[in-house]
Amino acid sequence: MPPHPVPLGFVFRSRAKEEKAATADKASLTDSKQPRDPQAPKGRPTPKRSEAQTQRRSVANTPTTRKEAAKRQRDDRRAALEKQRQALATGDERYLPARDKGPVRKFARDFIDSRFNVAEFFLPMAVVILVLSMVRVGALQSIALLLWLVVIVLIVLDSITTGYRLKKRLAERFPDQSPKGAVAYALMRSLQMRRLRLPKPQVKRGERP
Repeated sequence: MPPHPVPLGFVFRSRAKEEKAATADKASLTDSKQPRDPQAPKGRPTPKRSEAQTQRRSVANTPTTRKEAAKRQRDDRRAALEKQRQALATGDERYLPARDKGPVRKFARDFIDSRFNVAEFFLPMAVVILVLSMVRVGALQSIALLLWLVVIVLIVLDSITTGYRLKKRLAERFPDQSPKGAVAYALMRSLQMRRLRLPKPQVKRGERP
């Protein structure tokens, strides 16, 4: 019996499959010849040069021992403290401690720094009263006791007035923000002498905050 003729379509399809297989083999050989970055994960493309440099830099900066990690933490802590110290001197909001941050606290500081407060003279007056009380003269000791009572009353009255005015100004200036703790914060600041206050005063006396 004569052999069955082979369909032409089958011949063309077989040749097309053979050509695709040969092309795939060439591509795999070409890829295998390309150098692979040792830091690139297997099965992934080689990263760009900039990405590889960034990876190497991050690996180099990563502490390898516990001693190096502790040293890095100490350096970071020292740098943060230095920035905080400068912020306390300049009033830079970015690096101030949490208790001094925010527009409400800044306004409270400026309100206190812009006026004279009886409480800020407490320390020098206390020294004077202490010296008078140590003198062995009955009249001077009586005067010292009287001055002590007058100073305490003046500080209490001035603090009450200052707190009331500050609370009112904060409600007007910051109606949408909570002034919680701002009045007490300001009154504690008023107890300090102006030159010793931190953050440093940013307004002059008599200047409206």
